[in-house]
Amino acid sequence: MPTTPQPPEPVTPHAPRALPRPLLTQQWLDLAFVHWAVAPDAVAGLLPEGTVPDVLDGVTYVGLVAFRMHRVGWLRSPGVPYLGTFPETNVRLYSVDAHGRRGVVFRSMDAARLVPVLMGRAAFRLPYTWSRMDVRAEDDVITYTSSRRWPGPRGAHSRIVLRRGAPIGEPTGLEHFLTARWGMHNAFFGRTGYLPNDHPGWPLHRARLLACEENLLEAAGVAAPQGEPVSVLYSPGVPVRLGRPARPAGIPTP
Repeated sequence: MPTTPQPPEPVTPHAPRALPRPLLTQQWLDLAFVHWAVAPDAVAGLLPEGTVPDVLDGVTYVGLVAFRMHRVGWLRSPGVPYLGTFPETNVRLYSVDAHGRRGVVFRSMDAARLVPVLMGRAAFRLPYTWSRMDVRAEDDVITYTSSRRWPGPRGAHSRIVLRRGAPIGEPTGLEHFLTARWGMHNAFFGRTGYLPNDHPGWPLHRARLLACEENLLEAAGVAAPQGEPVSVLYSPGVPVRLGRPARPAGIPTP
């Protein structure tokens, strides 16, 4: 471990580290990014040991991100068409560790396939839950719905409706900060680790939020933010590769 914390790495539209041997491949499609600003002190206690809230101009964020997971595959396999393809909705926070690695912390991950939920919980200790979910598109309007089944709390739900707008030529600093995330922090078997990812730069669109009815943030331990979201974005998606978890010292796990 470094004797003193390193400054956060720059926010870059492309992954700072290549992944020559990915552990997992998948596609993230039809993404809705809905974000609220929160005080860092309000969420610091929800992050794993060794990380602190990542901030931009003194503020951090909580995100509600809904999308379609498509063809999850191990190593270089082409991916599974049924079990590896399902809707997902995440509640996430923004983190940075002592090495300066920026990432996200998932407080909940609702998914519509039970087998991937069980695998994600067992293999990566991720907070996956099994939910009844749907993603529907009618012209430029996309609706994402979720209703939790197991392990609970039952009744946790979300309904997000947005209208896709014009493509973004050059994202703002905030839009890069919220979307250009090249790893996640998580407690893997009792120790905080970092799971890196890489993918092409995000194709982003402005979006208008038509409806947002949810209690997933509260169920994830995040106090419901006051006011409207500060950022609503849509992306048609990207192909993604995930690397092996690394311990905070940077040593890959066995």
